[in-house]
Amino acid sequence: MQSFDLLDEELDQWAAAGRAISLWWRDDDAAAATPQLARLVGAARRHRLPIAIAAVPAAMQADLVGALAAPGITVLQHGYAHTNHAAPGRRAVECGGERPLEAVLAELGDGMRILMRTFGASFLPFLVPPWNRIDPAVAAALPQQGYLGLSGFGPRRYQDQGGEGSTEDAPLVLPPRLTAINAHLDLLSWKGGPAFAGAEKLIRLLAERLRDRRLGMTDPDEPLGILTHHLDHDEATWSFLERLLGRVGAHPAIRFVPITTLLTESPVR
Repeated sequence: MQSFDLLDEELDQWAAAGRAISLWWRDDDAAAATPQLARLVGAARRHRLPIAIAAVPAAMQADLVGALAAPGITVLQHGYAHTNHAAPGRRAVECGGERPLEAVLAELGDGMRILMRTFGASFLPFLVPPWNRIDPAVAAALPQQGYLGLSGFGPRRYQDQGGEGSTEDAPLVLPPRLTAINAHLDLLSWKGGPAFAGAEKLIRLLAERLRDRRLGMTDPDEPLGILTHHLDHDEATWSFLERLLGRVGAHPAIRFVPITTLLTESPVR
C-alpha cells in the first residue's frame, strides 16, 4: 500500500506554522443515478465531506434529482451537453469553438434554467466548462448571464494579473465580477483515455502543490481542489480516493469546506 508520508510531512509543516489550507472536492459528468454516482455520494457521506457535483443539463435524467438529494452536495453546471464544437485539429471545447458567441450563451442559459428548476437551492450558478476549456469571450460574458463563478483546472488568474485567456494550454484569465474556484489535482490521467494517475504520482503532486502555497510560490490563499470523474473510476481509483479522503479529512492542517463557503471568502475583481 502506498505511503502517505510525503503528504503527512508537508501537512505537518502547515500545522507547525499554525496555518491551514482550504480544500474542496469537485466531481464532473453527472447525468444519471448510476451505481458509480451512488458510490461517490456514499464516500462523501461516509467521510462527512462536502462535494460539488457538476451536472450536464442536456443529458440529465430524472433520477439524478434523488441521487443528489443528500446533505452536503452542491450542484454546478457542466456546460450544456458536453459536446465538442472545436474546429478540426483543435482541442475539444464546448463553451466556444466554431459557433457565434450568442449561440453559446443561449445554450448555457438554457442549461442554467434547467438546473435551477430541477435542484433549486442546491444549485450554485457556477460554470464548469467541459474539458476545462472556455473561450475568453464566453467567460467575459458570464457575469451578465447570472453566473457567480467559473471552475476550471489549475491556478486561478485575474485580468489585473496580466496575460490573455485561451482555450488551449494557457491558463484562463478571469474577467471582473467572476469568482474562480478551480480544481488542481485530477485523480485520472487522460492521454490515451481515462486511467488512474497512480497513487505515488498523486501523493507527490498534492504535496508539491501544498508546498508551493506554503512557500508563496503560488497563491497561498487559493483553495486547492480535488477533481474526480465517477464514471471513469476503476477499483484502484476508488481505493485511492477512500484513503485520500480519510487522510485529508482528519488532518488539522486541512480545512475541508463546501464551494458555497469558498464563494463567500474568494476575491471578486
